[in-house]
Amino acid sequence: MPALHAKVIVNPVAGAYSTRRKWPIISRLLKRIGLSFDFQYTEGVGHAVELARAAASDGYRYLVAVGGDGTVNEVANGILYSTGATRAALGIVSTGTGSDFVRSIGIPRDYATACSSLTSSRRRAIDVGVVEYQSKGQTLRRFFVNAAGVGFDAAVVKETERLPKYFGGTIPYLAGLVRTLFSYKNKLVVLNVENEVMTGRVLNVVVANGGYLGGGMHIAPQAELGDSLLDVIIIGDMGKFELLKELPTVYKGTHINHPKVRMKKATHITIESPERMLVYADGELLGECPASFWVMPSALSIVV
Repeated sequence: MPALHAKVIVNPVAGAYSTRRKWPIISRLLKRIGLSFDFQYTEGVGHAVELARAAASDGYRYLVAVGGDGTVNEVANGILYSTGATRAALGIVSTGTGSDFVRSIGIPRDYATACSSLTSSRRRAIDVGVVEYQSKGQTLRRFFVNAAGVGFDAAVVKETERLPKYFGGTIPYLAGLVRTLFSYKNKLVVLNVENEVMTGRVLNVVVANGGYLGGGMHIAPQAELGDSLLDVIIIGDMGKFELLKELPTVYKGTHINHPKVRMKKATHITIESPERMLVYADGELLGECPASFWVMPSALSIVV
């Protein structure tokens, strides 16, 4: 196959089911720029992991994810679990609702503009986060490229997954936030960040590799994808009305100045709680605490 022959993995339901409609246009754009490729649609949760792992193991050195943050996460996981992980590069055409990872890395959110750079020879090696968590009595692991965490955001992700997928941007996250707000109770945690142990009640803990989540919230304004560190944003025992009041500051990244918000940089984090506490990564609900997070420096090559 040609040196730049790509495996394009398309999630047709991404972007409030709009990707299936956009794919013929994207396909024509890819052919116009001279990209040699074949493609497959995903058929459900986890399928992109299988497709990407098989493709990277079979010798594809270029995989393109067409979809949202969840699709990017799955394709990245497939690459990283493959036998060709060190040789394969990932390209991204964002057609999802949140598009937070492309915000973090600087890939255009407009899919036509993003397509035009997919034959670029530029590669950027980024760090990858790993989260170990509990699900149905098992200890499992998942790679994440953008952000993971526990607490309120995870509960919001759970609510967002229940909502009809008709809207893009921040709307699904905000709708999930409102549904979560009045029932959620802050959790008692034991948090170990680089061997510094903190105990107390928290609203939320975000472990960020990239800077954005929730469809444009600048949750980790100092995060860098290649600094070999994860940014830990700890939102303490903040009340509901206080949270609503501070919500606009999260979009600006100025929430880190709030007295109940702490920010630390780390390579390894563990979180335990005597209460049930959900875990998410890259906008997808995974399982429950106890959870551990750590960083794999320069583990994934991105076409930019």
